[in-house]
Amino acid sequence: MSTYIVNPVEVRMKESSKGSIYQSIVAMGIRARQINDQIKMQLTARMENVETDADESEGPNYDKLAISREFDVLPKPIFIAMKEVMDDQLNVRMNDEK
Repeated sequence: MSTYIVNPVEVRMKESSKGSIYQSIVAMGIRARQINDQIKMQLTARMENVETDADESEGPNYDKLAISREFDVLPKPIFIAMKEVMDDQLNVRMNDEK
């Protein structure tokens, strides 16, 4: 369990005291998508700056491999969103349909 950013039991206890855990899960999913899009844009921007050879069939581009390894080490977007909820950086407001 120590390899995770947040403990799932702590998330459940904290969110159940605030209100609906299902609304929090939806909000974390939306935030995780936003984080994933940001990471994807950063990766794309960094890959564009790498010079590519005309003939890439000879072997792998080590600059691109180094960049992709940097992004592989990042935590998953859902864990970042969960951490934001635990640190009270993400406030959830859902419209109730009545």
